[in-house]
Amino acid sequence: MPMNKNLLVIALAVAFAGCGDEAATTPPTATDAGASVPAEVDSAAQARVDARAQAAPPQVAAPPGGSVDAGKLAPATDAAGFSAKLDQVLAGNHRSEANRARDVYRHPKETLTFFGLKPGDRVIEITPGRGWFTEVLAPLMRGNGTFVAAIWDDTIEGQPGYHYELVNEFKTVLAQRPDLYDQVVLEPFTPPGEVGLGEPGSADAVLTFRNVHNWIGDKSAPAVFKAAFDVLKPGGVLGVTDHRANPGTKPEDSAKSGYLSEDAVIALATDAGFTLAEKSEINANPKDTKDHPKGVWTLPPTLALGDQDREKYVGIGESDRMTLKFVKPAQ
Repeated sequence: MPMNKNLLVIALAVAFAGCGDEAATTPPTATDAGASVPAEVDSAAQARVDARAQAAPPQVAAPPGGSVDAGKLAPATDAAGFSAKLDQVLAGNHRSEANRARDVYRHPKETLTFFGLKPGDRVIEITPGRGWFTEVLAPLMRGNGTFVAAIWDDTIEGQPGYHYELVNEFKTVLAQRPDLYDQVVLEPFTPPGEVGLGEPGSADAVLTFRNVHNWIGDKSAPAVFKAAFDVLKPGGVLGVTDHRANPGTKPEDSAKSGYLSEDAVIALATDAGFTLAEKSEINANPKDTKDHPKGVWTLPPTLALGDQDREKYVGIGESDRMTLKFVKPAQ
């Protein structure tokens, strides 16, 4: 049976005493269906999370940080305090060296500032993967509003195995620090079949990072953009980053390589009713030629070719990325 569609605040005080050894790609059993807590995170998922936390990618040095206990940060009441809290979260001891090392490519401070988040917002992140941005957004919004993670519904069978694996890892990350993630809200979101993001007109911002090419691939992109439009309040913001293809590249072609043109993403958003408010070059990388043998995954952090031409691709760095801010028009 599918997860209850009402938003579920994660009760992370529940212990994971029953963690099993079943592979993370195995769909959950009927006894897990409808659970409102991540009650069945397996040891394999825990091991993967722990392994990733051990070391930063060797090609990048992590910035200074890791000394702030973000679980003890006070709520921010104004823009200046909110910005200062973001700085403290980014320096938090909950962020691994590996994750902090990617700040140089993902520019979380600049990106979230560009999207205009503010105290009191209800912020939805669509498909957070292993939670790289969640570990920034959740502590930032804690006590300052609401953070919603729209994740694959792991009670639905028949999905690709990596869906279950990533959801398991995501819930593991949340479980490790209830002082940071006790107020996170889960919204089941499994396109192309399940694309609702909550009550209409309930959110101030919807954010998604490097996911649109996947929605192009499974043909759910128009429905996802419409769902984002519907859940936002008038004046609400849709923030999008994704791997940027050269202008004129066909979406159906570029999605296979992980790259999409800005025009394709803008068309999806405007067709759903959004207005393009602003573009930013925060996440641009002019070194990226976008013609790699294994698409965007040729570049760090994946380095899909292994040691083949490794130095070349490390020198390029992570992909060239668009950063787009859309607004739902006031009614």
